[in-house]
Amino acid sequence: MPEPSSHETSDPPDALPGAAPGLVLVSTPIGNLGDLSPRAANALREADLLLCEDTRTSATLLRAAGIARRAEALHDHNEAAMVPRVLARLRDGARVALISDAGTPLISDPGFRLVRAAIEAGVAVSAVPGPNAALMALTLSGLPPYPFLFLGFLPPKHAARIAAIERLRAAEAAGLQATLILHEAPHRLGETLADLAETLGDRPACVARELTKRFEEVRRGGLAALADGYRAEAPRGEITVVVGPGEAASLGGEAVDDLLRKAMEGRSVKEAVELVAASTGVARREVYRRAVEMKK
Repeated sequence: MPEPSSHETSDPPDALPGAAPGLVLVSTPIGNLGDLSPRAANALREADLLLCEDTRTSATLLRAAGIARRAEALHDHNEAAMVPRVLARLRDGARVALISDAGTPLISDPGFRLVRAAIEAGVAVSAVPGPNAALMALTLSGLPPYPFLFLGFLPPKHAARIAAIERLRAAEAAGLQATLILHEAPHRLGETLADLAETLGDRPACVARELTKRFEEVRRGGLAALADGYRAEAPRGEITVVVGPGEAASLGGEAVDDLLRKAMEGRSVKEAVELVAASTGVARREVYRRAVEMKK
């Protein structure tokens, strides 16, 4: 998407979303502290309340930026309890800035409940854009940049992870064709790559590790080869995996039957037929005929 030209921007370059009352989501570096933008630093200085994921991590960033202030923690375990207190501050006209440990807030990080509550309360919500590991990995991967599907973290347990990947395969059988992006923990990387290869096929992929940091590494290759490499040599650091899209496939009867079986788990025949017909484009009459045969 092209950037807007200068005459399309009404605010001066140093305009600060954080200088006005409301909630501002501030993107922070994913590794290299030099990537903190001047607008982001100013938004943090101007905030009446600074919320972060981990106060120790934010303290390092604030010291490096020369910002002498304390942040309060907002994470998965306290967000529900914190939201009413933060909303009260926002309603009183406070400027609240939210950062995560690294990158763009809410992307695999806490903050969604606060943002949703602020929007529902009519509070102004803005953002200062910046680093994002998922998008950086995508652009470095050499794989199709769009459309893409960001998955966050897959389930840590093997069975649940396989089930999640199988749902992706079913969506692809129904017509989804997108580059996949996910985060993974170092100790699970080899196993996850192997599960992806086994379930989706040996597709081209990329593993981006420690982006913007001293030991940044980007490996490209097939899923199976990457799985073997990382099982033999356990990696360290923050990891993003990018997987190429599957081949466009015509939906055969067996694929429709597989989708129907899954759809009828916990649903009526009518509901399952409507779901499969809508997601695959197969005629409802044909899907219903197959459902009736299955019931027999």
